[in-house]
Amino acid sequence: MYISFIAFFVVIIDFLTKRVVIAKVMPYEKINILPFLRIVYIENKGAAFGIFSNLGNNVFIAISLIAIIGIIVYAVRFAKGLEIYSFSLILGGALGNLNDRIMLGKVIDFIDVFVGKWHWPAFNVADSALTIGIALFIMSNIRHGKAKKQDT
Repeated sequence: MYISFIAFFVVIIDFLTKRVVIAKVMPYEKINILPFLRIVYIENKGAAFGIFSNLGNNVFIAISLIAIIGIIVYAVRFAKGLEIYSFSLILGGALGNLNDRIMLGKVIDFIDVFVGKWHWPAFNVADSALTIGIALFIMSNIRHGKAKKQDT
């Protein structure tokens, strides 16, 4: 239940924020929000940070579908505690970016975080959910590993 609600929420927020950017921001336009944050409009045809863009959209759709099926199977069969939330965020992020790939042929990135001239590559809400979900999964498994170690 939690998995589907959280994943659905991520997909909706991701979809809405990307559509606002598409409607209100010109490609490569930069809108300053804070001294370290701005909104940009980047069309990403590759994987994370635009790498492997030469593979083509269909490859990324296939990889996404395989990953989503794996996430759902694992989450339903094995996830407990914090892992449920981590897989919900990962699933929502994967579905959000998959939606872009299917509907637009690319992923829309728009969050630009920077310090001086150093910029993290632009990302979106789905990417943020994926990153937080992966971090929660790692934390959950580290905690679980420590608890197991103490029991022995």
